[in-house]
Amino acid sequence: MSEIWWDDSALLGEFEQLVLLALLRLGSGAYGAAIRREIEARAGRRLSTSMAYVTLQRLEAKGLVCSYVGDPTRSRGGRRRKHYLMHDAGRRALVRACRTFTAMAEGLEPELTGAHDA
Repeated sequence: MSEIWWDDSALLGEFEQLVLLALLRLGSGAYGAAIRREIEARAGRRLSTSMAYVTLQRLEAKGLVCSYVGDPTRSRGGRRRKHYLMHDAGRRALVRACRTFTAMAEGLEPELTGAHDA
């Protein structure tokens, strides 16, 4: 039996990858609604309001992101906004996921070029 070289807790699902990529693109302190809009704009996927938040909670439980609550703002009617930061472990998991995907797709460009969007 071959040795497992990855930590299952750091494995990312497809949507977790999209959330981390959006957070990386938007920078430290991004909030859930902005992350959701970034994914919708770039990935062309329509998301429910809660999808990004549920995934951010899961990523926080895995120790890949952390959150903090900002100050209340007048423009939000005195409400506070929750912001997210990516931990180094989140960045490492995202790099590993990107490298894995790239390695698996290498050489398959001819087969993928003619594929229709699912």
